[in-house]
Amino acid sequence: MITLRTPVVLAALAAFALILSTPLVPLPGTAPAVAPVSAPGRADDGRRFWPVGSRPAVRRGWEPPASGYGRGHRGVDLAAVPGSPVRAAAGGRVSFVGRVAGRGVLSITLPGTGDPPLRITYEPVEPLVAKGDEVVAGRPVATLAAGPSHCATGCLHWGLLRGTAYLDPLSLLPPELLHRGPSRLLPVFGVPEPPSRTTGR
Repeated sequence: MITLRTPVVLAALAAFALILSTPLVPLPGTAPAVAPVSAPGRADDGRRFWPVGSRPAVRRGWEPPASGYGRGHRGVDLAAVPGSPVRAAAGGRVSFVGRVAGRGVLSITLPGTGDPPLRITYEPVEPLVAKGDEVVAGRPVATLAAGPSHCATGCLHWGLLRGTAYLDPLSLLPPELLHRGPSRLLPVFGVPEPPSRTTGR
């Protein structure tokens, strides 16, 4: 009779305990089914994103005024249609949600960016977050409102400030997001080759 104290059963129980105590390691080329808690997506992970689209057209660029009250464009206008999701260009904490001059405005303060810290602003938007919320880079924080807008066909006005000084918001983005990849020569089909110099054909 086999009992719990027989060598066979004891060996099987020891092997089972060893299996349970061994950490699971994914096979090469596979990803875990559940992302770890420390996976990218925290508010301070340093990632950057376009607020709308994947590489939106800049309808109007940053034009710093000569003085605090001078003419200029204190931000950039990114082409987008009303209702488009507006993402956090960087992680941070929502510092303002409200209406300014009839437009919905959202501000996000970026921690660890100096004193005073950088602050990004979006308008016109319908916010999906509240003041004090911590937001993650790349996650939707608002939808683009129908207007009033800086553009006739709809756009997102994206601003960047340090204290009361306006900066170029595009300076937040890394080069790979600002510029397209290098040009590539593609093969040409259906075009005859030029005549050979030696044969004259």
